[in-house]
Order: sequence, then structure tokens, then C-alpha cells
Amino acid sequence: MANPTLDTLLNHRSIRRFTAEKLTATEVTTLVDAAQHAPTSTFSQQYSIISITDPQQLATLGDITGHHWLEKAGHFFLFLADQYRNAQLAPKTSTTTANLHSTDKLLAGIFDASIAAEAMVVAGESLGLGSTIMGSILNDAAQVISLCQLPPLTFPVFGLAMGHPAEQPEQKPRLPQSLMHFTNHYQPLASAADLASYDQTVADYYQSRGTHQRAETFSHHIAAELSRDPQQRAKLAQVLQAQGFLNSLP
Repeated sequence: MANPTLDTLLNHRSIRRFTAEKLTATEVTTLVDAAQHAPTSTFSQQYSIISITDPQQLATLGDITGHHWLEKAGHFFLFLADQYRNAQLAPKTSTTTANLHSTDKLLAGIFDASIAAEAMVVAGESLGLGSTIMGSILNDAAQVISLCQLPPLTFPVFGLAMGHPAEQPEQKPRLPQSLMHFTNHYQPLASAADLASYDQTVADYYQSRGTHQRAETFSHHIAAELSRDPQQRAKLAQVLQAQGFLNSLP
């Protein structure tokens, strides 16, 4: 039996080249509506979304991320962990203050934003749109906070560039389930053969795809990612603290 939802999920590709067509106001409203209907921790809805439409702000985000193609997307959404709104709703007591500033509530905001973004991605793909989630805004989280005038108890988690695709890239092969799906307890790398096979699959993908071919395995990719200069995002904890998070133990 045909299952369009599974078809959409299993055919996901990140899109980084878009046509010049901007999303309509109706499309934006529909996408935000889809995001809002995603699950949310304790129904507290601890996230917000900002549509970035100002060309100068988009150019600055292009500088921060190093990906100026975001400026050509049909729309750019910024997803925030947000306890500021709930701080305005709750009575000011020592308990509510401690909770709002806690690691627990920071994580809840990140969960809510992430789940909402995935719902928006799937909704967009069902409408024929494409997108890329952009964690690279964290290259300078403090500048993003200043750029978007974010209040305390909010934090930019990632951006989402979305629009009408001008490309249909090959789909990147995922890990075999033997290396990431376990029963009852965590398993170290189950099989060197499974990893070697996946490394070859990834190498074949990079060699055969239509653009940016290169010699790379998954193992090499992970080694390269973990070899990046950690100083680029070394101040994230300080920025979080400046926004009012991670200042108490719970």
C-alpha cells in the first residue's frame, strides 16, 4: 500500500540551491502551523520561531555561517529555545526562577525547537519544498542574539533555510541499523565488517555523486569533524550563561 508520509521521510535530502521564488505568506503560515502541531514537552511550548526577511540580517547570517546561499532561499526561519515567554506568564517565586534558569528547561526548549523544526521540514517536503537545518549559526551565537534582539532566557538553536529546490542531489547513505539501533542496552561497534562496508558505501557515494566528488569514508568524515578547531564555538557555555541558562545545577 502506498504511504506518502513514509515516502516523504525516506526520500529526504538537504537542499542548498533554491529557485528565486520566495515562499508566500500562506506557505509560511502553513509551515509554522505544522511546526506548532509537533509534540512539545509538558505542553509548555518552550520555543519560538523568527522569520528573517531583512536582506542585511540574512547577509550577516551568511557571514556567520559561511553559507551565503541561505540568502537565496525562499525563506529563512530561526528556531529558538524560549523560556522568556513562560517567565512572563509564571508568578515570580524562587522555585519558578530556579526552574526557568535550569539545565532541564534549557534542554526542554532545545527538544521542543528540534521537534518543531523536523515537523516543518517534513511539511515543507510534502509541499514540494526543500530545506537545510543550519547549526552553523552557532559559529557566533552572541552575534545572532544581538542581531535578532533576543531577550534573556532565549537561545538560537539553529536556522532553517527553505524554498523551492533548484537541485535534486543524490541521497546520502545512512548508517546500517546494526551500528545505531540496539536492544535493551548500548552496543559498541557491533562489527568491523559492518563499518568497513558502510565506509565503502559512503566512499562510492562521494565518488559517484553529480557534484563535489571527493575521496572520503564515513570514518574519515568523523575524524575530520572532530579535528575542527574547538575554539570556534568555545564560548557557547558563556553565551548560554549570559542568556540566563546553566546558572543553577538542576
